[in-house]
Amino acid sequence: MQSTDLGNKESGKLWHRKPSPAARDGIIVNIIHSTSDYLPKVLRFLNVAFDSSGDCLIAGDHQGNIYVFDLYGNRFNLVQRTAQACTALAFNLRRKSEFLVALADYSIKCFDTVTKELVSWMRGHESSVFSISVHASGRYAITTSSDTAQLWDLDTFQRKRKLNILQSVGIQKVFFLPLSNTILSCFKDNSIFAWECDTLSCRYQLPAPPESSSILYKVFAVTRDGRILAAGGKSNHLHLWCLEAKQLFRIIQMPTKVRAIRHLDFLPDSFDAGSNQVLGVLSQDGIMRFVNIQTCKLLFEIGSLDEGISSSVISPHGRYIASIMENGSLNIYSVQALTQEINKPPPPLVKVIEDLPKSKLNSGDLKIKVTTGRVQRPAKSRENKIQTRILKQDLAGSFENKENELSDGLNKKRLQVLLKGYGEYPMKYRMFIWRSLLQLPENHTAFSSLEDKGVHVAFLNLQKKYPIKSRKLLRVLQRTLSALAHWSAIFSDTPYLPLLAFPFVKLFQNNQLICFEVIATLIINWCQHWFEYFPNPPINILSMIENVLAFHDKDLLQHFINHDITSQLYAWPLLETVFSEVLTREEWLKLFDNVFSNHPSFLLMTVVAYNICSRAPLLNCSLKDDFEYFFHHRNNLDISVVIREVYHLMDTTPTDIHPNSMLHVFVALTKGQYPVFNQYPKFIVDYQTQERERIRIDELDYLRERQMVEDMQAEVDQQRVEDEAWYQKQELLRKAEETRRELLLQEEEKMIQQRQRLASVKRELKVKEMHLQDATRRRFLKLQQDQREMELRRLDDEIERKVHMRDREIATTAKDLEMRHLELESQKRHYEKNLIRNQEAVAKEMREDANAFRRKVDLEEHMFHKLIETDQTQNQKTQKLIEENLAKAEQACLNADWRIQALHKQRCDDLQRNECYQEVARLLRENRRTETEVLDAMMGEEAKKWEEAKEKDFHLKSEKKASALADASRKWFLEKERNDALEHAEHLCSKVPRYPNRQVASSGVPRTSQLDDISEMDSSTCISLNQRRIQWDTMERDLVERVRNLRQRLTVQARNRRQPPHLLATQRA
Repeated sequence: MQSTDLGNKESGKLWHRKPSPAARDGIIVNIIHSTSDYLPKVLRFLNVAFDSSGDCLIAGDHQGNIYVFDLYGNRFNLVQRTAQACTALAFNLRRKSEFLVALADYSIKCFDTVTKELVSWMRGHESSVFSISVHASGRYAITTSSDTAQLWDLDTFQRKRKLNILQSVGIQKVFFLPLSNTILSCFKDNSIFAWECDTLSCRYQLPAPPESSSILYKVFAVTRDGRILAAGGKSNHLHLWCLEAKQLFRIIQMPTKVRAIRHLDFLPDSFDAGSNQVLGVLSQDGIMRFVNIQTCKLLFEIGSLDEGISSSVISPHGRYIASIMENGSLNIYSVQALTQEINKPPPPLVKVIEDLPKSKLNSGDLKIKVTTGRVQRPAKSRENKIQTRILKQDLAGSFENKENELSDGLNKKRLQVLLKGYGEYPMKYRMFIWRSLLQLPENHTAFSSLEDKGVHVAFLNLQKKYPIKSRKLLRVLQRTLSALAHWSAIFSDTPYLPLLAFPFVKLFQNNQLICFEVIATLIINWCQHWFEYFPNPPINILSMIENVLAFHDKDLLQHFINHDITSQLYAWPLLETVFSEVLTREEWLKLFDNVFSNHPSFLLMTVVAYNICSRAPLLNCSLKDDFEYFFHHRNNLDISVVIREVYHLMDTTPTDIHPNSMLHVFVALTKGQYPVFNQYPKFIVDYQTQERERIRIDELDYLRERQMVEDMQAEVDQQRVEDEAWYQKQELLRKAEETRRELLLQEEEKMIQQRQRLASVKRELKVKEMHLQDATRRRFLKLQQDQREMELRRLDDEIERKVHMRDREIATTAKDLEMRHLELESQKRHYEKNLIRNQEAVAKEMREDANAFRRKVDLEEHMFHKLIETDQTQNQKTQKLIEENLAKAEQACLNADWRIQALHKQRCDDLQRNECYQEVARLLRENRRTETEVLDAMMGEEAKKWEEAKEKDFHLKSEKKASALADASRKWFLEKERNDALEHAEHLCSKVPRYPNRQVASSGVPRTSQLDDISEMDSSTCISLNQRRIQWDTMERDLVERVRNLRQRLTVQARNRRQPPHLLATQRA
């Protein structure tokens, strides 16, 4: 037994390994719900309900958690948290995903298990709802509380009717009868009424139970066919009411341990047609006992004194039992496991009495007493048996032949007698009788080995040819056909095998081993000689049928011959489908009860009998399509008449044409391993297998090639789509480029205009700057001139002052000379000669000083001019370099624009003319070569300029060095001359006597010459300044002219480079 704790999980698996319930308890899984709090506790389940399929159930605990358990899918899911205890559940509504839950607040809510949303909320009860009954159609529901019962319409969720009663009476239960339109209401005074659901009119009332066994009814149960009502209460008696006869027909007394009955529920059976025979009785001791209400035998029980059951629900198909235990857990039981011992075949009706040894044989031992018992209470009864009516039958038997003895104690002759008497076997025991008649070995190991080989390649696409709605049925059919194909190779090539096997697969879909062995037995015995003419229909078998038909009904056969209807049309469709197309399920089962109970030729005779019984409609048919339709569809024909005709044909057909003489007797499958089936032309099957393999290989090659072609086509389509997208993108890019080009042209025009305006502004500013510079220069020159004039006036004033002083000195000297004229007259001539010599020497010295100063000034001015010219040259070079870089940048932009245009033109030319490739490439090469030459020329020119600048710089440095050397040499020469002059002067001073008056006169003479030199120097300075100004104006005009020429040349080059490639090619051509 597996146990699952839900815990705090909202979904998960019910079990982690395949459950294998034991026969003693039958528990599949035990489900508990415990919390993981600090103090863990178990949440008790209160109610449980199955859905209409029986594979899902819903359960709620006392905290309002509602879970859905999928027993087929091995899953559980938490679908709702109501936060209050549920008092009743219903899960068999018309909408399969919805369920009803009655809560502790007296309300009823409808939820959806898929969306987990509230669908509706119904109110109206004033006390707790303890029962919810849903109509078979799922449209109506009845909710029952202790004081009222209410009928609800589940389409609108509105209350339709309400049943009110006196409080002194009270309601026990109100519910729908299964598969009917009747409502049954049971009250606490043991009155039971039946009502019509639509009109709510009372149909009948059950009479009161006999006073001898009168009990207060508490619990009720009804069979699926609605014929029997079981009622119980605080007693160990069960009352069984026949609702058709409206009377109590049986009272069952439970064991003495049972003092009260808490719950009743019938156990459904797939083969009882709704007349359920097994009743589950839950008593006060927590044990649920299942009894047969006909034989009154205890079949099995669940629960125990230690683990008692609180409530229990049985699934609609009778496979599972869900029980809520007294400890709050939920147990799921397997009915199949619990009934393993019960479902053993019943004892044979005929018993064989063997002879005993003579020493032990006497007359008394062979006597069997037949007695009919009454419902009585023996003095000593066993606790595990129910005290009820006892029936004992006299079992008589006779010795039969061993060939009529079957497994499990059945006798074939007696079964045939029973079959002829009733026309069919009992539905409940039909499968068991078939297994006994066919003597199935049940080779589990051999079948598992066939099944383990998987799905045969011939049936991989079975669903395409036979689209079956039920996936389970399709899967079982596929596995069965694959096992047959693995058993014998011919079945993989038999086209009608699915038609032949389908009715058996549908009948035995829950037991694939039995299904396989039934079909294999059918093929070995009833399909004898079918495969000798494979792949054609069995001509020999069809000939047998035709011979029998010719013997018994020549007119019908002649009618077939006249309308070109062969046995392949009126016999073979019936055989290959084993009559499943022309018969209903019940008719087909009845037919095969007789087929499996007789010789294999019975099936062939059935074909003849079917045609003979359908003689009238067949004689009225004249078209081939009508015949085909007749033998492929159900017809208005009584199968019992056909079976009687088959037995008549079996008895009246001559031996020479009777299929008995051509078909061997029944042979069962061998135990352990299945027999080898090779009753077919092996070379044809091998050839077909080889051809099929070749076709499969060719098909694989074809599929591979087709896949390659599809891949290539997909690639081509994808490439085409990509090309289209690329073309569209290029078109968009082209349009965008044109738009951008137009915008750029507009922006360029705006920029040109702005540049023109900027150039004009620059020119204006330049002119203003030049005017300002000229004005500044003139102002500076005027300032210098004013300063010179002031200096000249100062010098003039100084000269005048000095002249005035000199005049005064001269006057004084003249007076002195006049006073001393006589003293000097004698020495006048001598000193005049010396004076003239001295004056000449001093004048020469002063002139040399003035010349040296003038040369120095000229040198300094020359150096200043050189410095200015060098600065101007450097500024010109910098400006020229900036202009060249600007021109290069403009040229790079123009080149980039031109390349973009060339690339776009190249792409357009690629789409229009492929022959222009070489021309464009040649143009590109020439352009590249031209650009390379231009760049080389510019780089060479730049290198030359840099070399020239370096040479001029070197020349300037050389001039500076030469000037420095000249200055140094001049200084050295002047120092030397000065030293020589000083030495000479000292030498003269040392020789000449000292005359004070003469010194004064002689000192004044050179001053006059010095002033003359100064005036000459000032005039030369003014001349040099004028010459410099004229030179600057000339240089400025030359510089402006050079700049203008450079700009014009760059503009012409830019215009030439912006021309399109085709215009260049035209110009070159």
